[in-house]
Amino acid sequence: MAIKNNFTYFIFCIILLACQDTQKKKMRRPNILFLLADDLGYNEIGAYGQKIIKTPELDKLAESSMKFTNFYAGNAACSPSRAVLLTGKNPTKVAIRGNSGYYGNDKWEGVALNQDVFTLGEMLKGQGYQTAFIGKWHLDHPDDVKTWAFGHGFDYAAQEQWPARFNPIRPFLSNRLWVNGDQEYITYDYKKYSCKDELRTDLAFDFLENREKENPFFLFMSYRSPHSFEGPIRDTLFYADQDWPDIEKAHAAKITLLDRQIGRLLRQLKKIGVLESTLVVFTSDNGPHFSPGGHDHEFFDSNGPLRGGKRDLYDGGIRVPMLVSWKGNVSPATTTEHILGFQDVMPTFAEIVGAPIPEQTDGLSFLPLLVGVPQKKHEFLNWEYQMSGWFQTLPKGGFRQSIRRENWKVVRYGVNTETELYNLDHDISEAQNLAKSYPQIVEEMNKIFESERTETAGFPFGGVTQDHKSMDIQIKKNE
Repeated sequence: MAIKNNFTYFIFCIILLACQDTQKKKMRRPNILFLLADDLGYNEIGAYGQKIIKTPELDKLAESSMKFTNFYAGNAACSPSRAVLLTGKNPTKVAIRGNSGYYGNDKWEGVALNQDVFTLGEMLKGQGYQTAFIGKWHLDHPDDVKTWAFGHGFDYAAQEQWPARFNPIRPFLSNRLWVNGDQEYITYDYKKYSCKDELRTDLAFDFLENREKENPFFLFMSYRSPHSFEGPIRDTLFYADQDWPDIEKAHAAKITLLDRQIGRLLRQLKKIGVLESTLVVFTSDNGPHFSPGGHDHEFFDSNGPLRGGKRDLYDGGIRVPMLVSWKGNVSPATTTEHILGFQDVMPTFAEIVGAPIPEQTDGLSFLPLLVGVPQKKHEFLNWEYQMSGWFQTLPKGGFRQSIRRENWKVVRYGVNTETELYNLDHDISEAQNLAKSYPQIVEEMNKIFESERTETAGFPFGGVTQDHKSMDIQIKKNE
């Protein structure tokens, strides 16, 4: 009898220890804070080489982070890049490949994320995370609330409506953050806040205060700076007395103000005792914006040696800063040259929280890299981008493609044009086209252009040129 009782006690202890271990693993799941800047260049924070614009808070974050030097956005503009991030799909397989799709008869429309697509928010919500999205969504149809962030797995969503700036009938929409649908909104007060991101950060404080404390949180901060349509900048900080064009003073101020808000948020996490148990990720949705007669991305050397900017598939348009801080797991002040991209965020978060990696994702989990063990590599990363027809000419249909394969980078603007080839190990600026010297590599890359993609409505292979007589066309705004 004693033997039986001892055996029973032994089994009980094993079960108890197993339950305790399971609970410990559950408790070790981190909170996740994802910080996304809007149009921030690779070289626009001090940790990546910026010499003029002040970013002390992000530089401090970099000291506790792994810094990525070969990290790529989902695409060269807002909507398609965010679609890759939220779904884990490759830029050439996600449904959205430009800020608007072309539907014939000079008709351009923003394309919403399909309601049936499984998102990062839904994945983490399914794992018991409290999910919040604050800021710029840019993946919806303004008249279909189901396509808004609240309908894609976020328990709390405060988002703006980006098409409002093109709509003279409803310009007031751009001054509002809509909360959990279209029935409640918060008006942005230009006199009260130094920038729109200050309001966003205040809302993050509210979410953190009112959340259920027993469950981890996923807070996606989709900041607005330094995008060109920020609105009035009340505080020009250190730059008011600089002998710069006003638009450049405002640009620098937006970045430093963003830096301040991120600092505020990180200090709040520390104040409420959760910073050390929070995985913090900071990156940008694409390269820096620029426009003729407007902000010049070379004024502050926004991309360092990288060529191009927003809407370009040279590295200046898609290579972005990326910092990951996670106390006790990520070694601070480390740097990696591993080639990764937005599609890798979903599988990484899945592995971190113990969720099955979604079948839809084309990405790789880089959790091994974060914790210092061998990391798988991509065979290649590839992009496909369709420029919109709003207010601009579309040379070669506005259709652009690129591939990064180890040290090689190819770029093609228009399917009937020459494919350019660059060796990034020796030519990070993509200045010396080596296509004629390596025809076999070019041929291999051209095959990838055609085979490693899917068809999607509004973004045909080759762009919109099949519907127009001229390769260089002027599309008027669709009324």
